[in-house]
Amino acid sequence: MSTDARVKVSNAIERLNAILPLGQRLQRLDPTLAALYRNILRSYVASGRSLTRSEIASQVNDVDAAIDVLKANDMVVFDENGEPVGAYPFTMEPREHRVDVNGHRLRCMCALDALAVSPMFGLQTEINSSCAVTGEAVKIEQRDRDIVNDDENHDVYFGINWNAAANNCCATSLCTEMLFLKGGATADAWRDDAPDDREIFSLAEAVAFAAGFFTPLLHERTARGSS
Repeated sequence: MSTDARVKVSNAIERLNAILPLGQRLQRLDPTLAALYRNILRSYVASGRSLTRSEIASQVNDVDAAIDVLKANDMVVFDENGEPVGAYPFTMEPREHRVDVNGHRLRCMCALDALAVSPMFGLQTEINSSCAVTGEAVKIEQRDRDIVNDDENHDVYFGINWNAAANNCCATSLCTEMLFLKGGATADAWRDDAPDDREIFSLAEAVAFAAGFFTPLLHERTARGSS
């Protein structure tokens, strides 16, 4: 990427961290909860689903207290029964962003989340989604930060409406406006409808954005706040 693109991505990571500071929140968790959080993330790729409440209970002394902390920090989304249904970038709820990885078909909360899975886990993924404006299919084969079928996706962009972060849960606000756009004209028109709030990224920029935001979450040193 060019210097301008790297600066753009760095600024976007910083801006998203200000809205959803997962890394900072992870640093503040005690080691047991930090390990639990990472285990929840890994369970999606290992088993195709989240850990259950009972599985969480086997890893902590007080399951209700653990759930309260993860929920209050918007790190894990739970249903009314205290069962986990999402942990950025994954969700058990219906979303249009489908990611095939490690023999499992997973759902991701938004387009950026879908692009994060391959660099997070070092596994090849296939993303199936659609343009948020035209409905045209988007299929991305990804290996870490590389787009394997780049020739098929030269006109795919990522868009974000920064103003959509309207409540305490990004899964139900900002994530709904982090999307794929197909075609330069379509992407430009989408951005120009609200230029003060919306920003578009090339696919390469979006992958760097996703990797920069999400990959630190799986490293133990991030949880302990060390360098």
